[in-house]
Amino acid sequence: MTRPSANITVKVDVTNPGQFFACCGLLELADRLWPGAEGWFADGEFCIVCAGSVEQLLKAITDTELEQIDPNDDMASPMQFADPFNLTLDWWTDELAKGKNLKVWAGSMRCVRIGRAMQQAMVKVRDPKRLFDHAAVVYDPNQRNKKVEPYYFDSRRGNNAQSLDIGFAPDSLKMTAMAYPVVEFLCLVGLQRHRPAQTEHRRVFNYYSWTEPLPVDIASAAVNGTVRTTRSQAYRFENAFRTAQKKHKSFLPATPIGVSS
Repeated sequence: MTRPSANITVKVDVTNPGQFFACCGLLELADRLWPGAEGWFADGEFCIVCAGSVEQLLKAITDTELEQIDPNDDMASPMQFADPFNLTLDWWTDELAKGKNLKVWAGSMRCVRIGRAMQQAMVKVRDPKRLFDHAAVVYDPNQRNKKVEPYYFDSRRGNNAQSLDIGFAPDSLKMTAMAYPVVEFLCLVGLQRHRPAQTEHRRVFNYYSWTEPLPVDIASAAVNGTVRTTRSQAYRFENAFRTAQKKHKSFLPATPIGVSS
């Protein structure tokens, strides 16, 4: 199969669940901006063919308002990503599809505040091809002296946040480290349509990469294995507890578990 020439290519570590679902979010938003966009994984990159560039897409993302739908719920309110995307984000409230099992934030973490902070930190991306590697200490756009911790979708952050691994709980000491805001925001978007497959274990999931150009609706079926493509690679990851209270979670790195012919 001859692939079309991609307008957008970004480096990706497919074993990082946050980056994988950030690719899905990038495809989702590209399709909403330029209907008919298609995406695929190839040689350590995620590729999108569409009518625009990654620079145009990033500008549209950072210029668009992220609205809190429930003004009385700062911690778990659904969000509306306004025009031109017009996308409701509420997957963590989806009881039927067990979206709550993918939710990583809890307690005093205000989900809309985190989303807005990660979104605005994307303005400072310098290398669009390596946008998932953009790291920063993120601040509240409404209170510039207030640091904002990420959701913990990116497994580079999550893998270093396990108390058993590092000998103490960073949250308990109110420590702040570099976040990957592009991954955090786009993963939040990507999980709205693209969900991993639940395994027999509550917080363990499988997802599948694909190597053929797919539109966003077919890609969402490829992600959970409903549609299998040539050389589809399967991965398994855990949404693990990262604090002793067993409230806050983080995505851990995925393990490859199989390839389809």
